[in-house]
Amino acid sequence: MISLVVILAIAVSIGLGYKTKINTGLFAIVFAYIIGCFFLDLKASEVIKMWPISIFFVILSVSLFYNFALVNGTLEKLSLYLLYKCRKFPKLLPFIIFLSSTFVAALGAGYYTVLAFFAPLTLILCEKTKMNKLVGAISVNYGALAGANFMTSGNGIVFRGLMDENGYSNVSFSYSTTIFILSFIIPVIVISGFILFGNKSTSSEKLEVEKPEPFNAKQKQNLTLIFTMVGLVLIVPILKILLPTNAAITFINSKLDVGLISIIFTVIALLMKIGDEKAVIAKVPWNTLLMICGVGMLIQVAIKAGTIDLLSSWVSSNIPVVLIPIALVLIGGCMSFFSSTIGVVCPALFPIIPTVASASGLNPMLLFAAIVIGAQATSVSPFSSGGSLVLGSCSNDEERSKMFNGLMFKAIPICLGATMVMSLITLFI
Repeated sequence: MISLVVILAIAVSIGLGYKTKINTGLFAIVFAYIIGCFFLDLKASEVIKMWPISIFFVILSVSLFYNFALVNGTLEKLSLYLLYKCRKFPKLLPFIIFLSSTFVAALGAGYYTVLAFFAPLTLILCEKTKMNKLVGAISVNYGALAGANFMTSGNGIVFRGLMDENGYSNVSFSYSTTIFILSFIIPVIVISGFILFGNKSTSSEKLEVEKPEPFNAKQKQNLTLIFTMVGLVLIVPILKILLPTNAAITFINSKLDVGLISIIFTVIALLMKIGDEKAVIAKVPWNTLLMICGVGMLIQVAIKAGTIDLLSSWVSSNIPVVLIPIALVLIGGCMSFFSSTIGVVCPALFPIIPTVASASGLNPMLLFAAIVIGAQATSVSPFSSGGSLVLGSCSNDEERSKMFNGLMFKAIPICLGATMVMSLITLFI
């Protein structure tokens, strides 16, 4: 009975968040308190301790560092430079947009920031080259997602934190690397299909992109800090994978924490006066943090109530093993249709993976990846933040209506179908 109450609370939180536009995390905290204290007889202090402090700290610290590049215009100028360098290849515009947005998002700009900047620019370029705007929308959305999934970027950090909490700290880096690779490969396949069978571009002229102003001294310093930090965070775990028995590398890797390193680089950036401290703090994604941590509290209550074990057992015993990845893709996709992948879907579904993997014998890495790529396959839904940003970039109601239908009845089915096929293929690799 209590498990049913918890499941309903999660569903109601998502529904209320979508309907009222109030942060889903706030509703989740209310339900966590009510169910935890009055149904499970937990102390209020125990419920408060369910706030996922480690994930909160990592997202906060990483975003603080990367926000310097947003405040001083480094990432915006970098994205314009990438488009300018590729202006001679208009036929490859979907891949240019995809790769450019992936690169900028991977450097820490984040999914929403990249999409908000690239989406209007993409539709303008599509207009000039006579390219299908739906292809452009898919390309920029997929690129922002793939880059955000990079191991040191926003989504990648969340994936690793959630995996650590569920007992996979030793392999969370390699698992998140697999998620990034899959979220890069699937778009390439989908975009290629659109170009071969659906793109009606007729222009062979250069893209009309003005040459940006040169990077100023502060922006050059910022880029140096970003590449240094990313290199430092990546090189040690990679060396640990390549040289697992090396004592020195093992020791350094055990002490390496991306959140604490980000704080160090944040202090360095402040001392170098690369950006305004107040502006940097103001750009921290507080809404996302509240959503992730609020839902995380409700999920911890679900774990206490035995709901997660019950759901895990149901999936393991009622779905054929070969279909479990596809089922997770569909579940993640349906949830993401109206809610956030990072804020809701992953915190809700990642905790079931240890039990499902143990019962089914499937690789946990595949199951984590299925949830993420499934959820992100529908992230371009007109009812989600990604799709809304794309629709908001349309220049008129007619274009917006056409884009809405394209996203709903072409993009989502194709992206979700390609993701299901890929999840089935990876099962046998």
